[in-house]
Amino acid sequence: MIMFLMDEENVAMGLRHPRDVLHGRAPGREAPSAGLRDFPRILGRYVRERKDLTLEEAVRKMTFFPAQRFGLLDRGLIAEGRAADIVIFEPETVLDRATYEDPRQFPEGMRHVLVNGVHSVEEGRFTGKARGESVEETRN
Repeated sequence: MIMFLMDEENVAMGLRHPRDVLHGRAPGREAPSAGLRDFPRILGRYVRERKDLTLEEAVRKMTFFPAQRFGLLDRGLIAEGRAADIVIFEPETVLDRATYEDPRQFPEGMRHVLVNGVHSVEEGRFTGKARGESVEETRN
């Protein structure tokens, strides 16, 4: 079921709230807002276009803040001894492309994504690895 409960101004108000934690969801089959769209949508629409958040605040709310709130002590910062979860993106071009008709489209402007030090996205292309493992390994 797909429900439309909030208009864009309410979404923006929630994003601006100082205690709001921005988090991604596992990719779903129907909803383009899940997984492949969440962070690129926030960075492209609400940071770059609407300026509801600064880039720095959005990144903090996607990384350190949720890791801290959920007790993920090895995540959220780039530092020795922490998991190597790193995203390199182009702030000027990052954009979600997923639609209800084609929900599995990868976003634009995401150059590299490393999870546990393993490339999931390299030069803008999915490598077949997720969570630091091959997709086949994650299905077992």
